[in-house]
Amino acid sequence: MTNPTGFLSGLPEFSAPVRAAFWITMAGVCFTLTMTAVRQVTPELHVFETVMFRSLFGIAFMLPWLIRNGVSQMRTTKVKLYAARGSMAYIVTTLYFFAATMMPLADLVSVTFTRPIFGTIAAILFLHEVARARRWTAIAIGFAGMLIIIRPGFTTLNIGMLLVLAGVCFQTFNTIIVKTLTRTEGSDTIALYHTLFILPLSVIPAIIVWKTPNLEQLAWLVAVGGAGIMTQRAMTRAFAVADASLVLAMSYLRLPVAALMGYLIFSEVPEIWVWIGGAVIAGSSAYIARREAVLAREGRENA
Repeated sequence: MTNPTGFLSGLPEFSAPVRAAFWITMAGVCFTLTMTAVRQVTPELHVFETVMFRSLFGIAFMLPWLIRNGVSQMRTTKVKLYAARGSMAYIVTTLYFFAATMMPLADLVSVTFTRPIFGTIAAILFLHEVARARRWTAIAIGFAGMLIIIRPGFTTLNIGMLLVLAGVCFQTFNTIIVKTLTRTEGSDTIALYHTLFILPLSVIPAIIVWKTPNLEQLAWLVAVGGAGIMTQRAMTRAFAVADASLVLAMSYLRLPVAALMGYLIFSEVPEIWVWIGGAVIAGSSAYIARREAVLAREGRENA
């Protein structure tokens, strides 16, 4: 597998769990930025068009990497796997973008935390990973934190939550594909193929609802594309350095970020449950990362 160059390549000095925690947190920040930009542009432009521009500008942001490293980086024998991932990614992106127009950022992100439950089980079944008791504990505690946050919201379940849950189902299978690809493929190659396969799927729906964006809308669409591709680059790096179940356990760190950005940008004041649940989630993620780092260090000392 091609090792990452540039893009904070000094991180290999740290242990795998620490690197995974860093990259999944970066992915969470970029994901929240993407949803924020989507919220800004979708009142005037249709979601289908936003999805297309997300892919188009994502490719544009990757061109410097491709020029610097050469087209040879795109050589692969996993085209079918990439195509399957791209098809599901198009569905997930569309569902999440629609949901972003219907619910607060913190609520959207919190509902995505059902993903580690399914993802960990899938990683064990299909990737034959060994999930230690501490990982299961972290996932259970993190899931409890998520329930604390959305407990009031589930009394009035809206369409946005259902769309996110549907997206999570597709994304769970994508997690397995990404982890499989990271065994032989470079992280940036995976990220670029991700958006390359989304583009042709998004063109026709975008044309049907087409409305030419103005300069301000175009700027937001550039932000959607840039933050979107950075999400993929960070996420694939997280899966490349650690087991999928560990990365998914750490993904709970995204929630406090989403709650803060929702408050600062959209004046969405999180309820006390968001902060209580966020503290539980952050605590469980920090604990599992620390324990994995200790185990990794002990393993090197005993080798």
